[in-house]
Amino acid sequence: MEYKEKYPLKYPQSGLSGPYIIEEIYKQTKGDAIMVTEVGQHQMWAAQFYKYKQPRTLISSGGLGTMGYGLGAAIGAQMAMPDKQVVNIAGDGCFRMNMNEIATAVRQKLPLIQVVINNHVLGMVRQWQTLFYEQHYSATVLNDSVDFVKLAEAMGATGYRATSQEEFAAAFAKAMESDMPVLIDCIIDSDDKVWPMVAPGNAISEAFDEDDMACVAK
Repeated sequence: MEYKEKYPLKYPQSGLSGPYIIEEIYKQTKGDAIMVTEVGQHQMWAAQFYKYKQPRTLISSGGLGTMGYGLGAAIGAQMAMPDKQVVNIAGDGCFRMNMNEIATAVRQKLPLIQVVINNHVLGMVRQWQTLFYEQHYSATVLNDSVDFVKLAEAMGATGYRATSQEEFAAAFAKAMESDMPVLIDCIIDSDDKVWPMVAPGNAISEAFDEDDMACVAK
């Protein structure tokens, strides 16, 4: 409770962000979805902002941090639990690792929802490079021309792009009504961060957040 009070979960209420996306999914699924994640910032937001009610409803690659894990796991979860809504949360970097499996989900006629939290970077690595490595952004920028909506459509799924809260809420509502795979490409800022965090090698008691960073800057 002490840490919850010291580091309350918060985020800007305007604009599309990872935390908003997770909270909107919780709202629309009424907390009854099976949430699957890849690895990175989106994984942490999914753990922080979705209120899990039952065991085994968050399926995530833990200590090994396997990029590309989520979509295959979501396919398995949806086949095992056909009456549940399964949602895979991915960053754009992770989604590239296994995005061809959208074709498998289509072939099996699975109504899973693939949410890509797309910041055009490897978000967690960039966060570390920003905070601890003097903004030396080595091999983390993914700002190319890959169109995930067209890719989904090419494999037989439905694709939507969301650049605002309103667009995401509408797209997810449509996805919930679909009996086939749906991908939602969510464009967020490249420098959104997960808070609180712990610097490498430090104890959990030395966690810090955005407010702490602002105080140091002063």
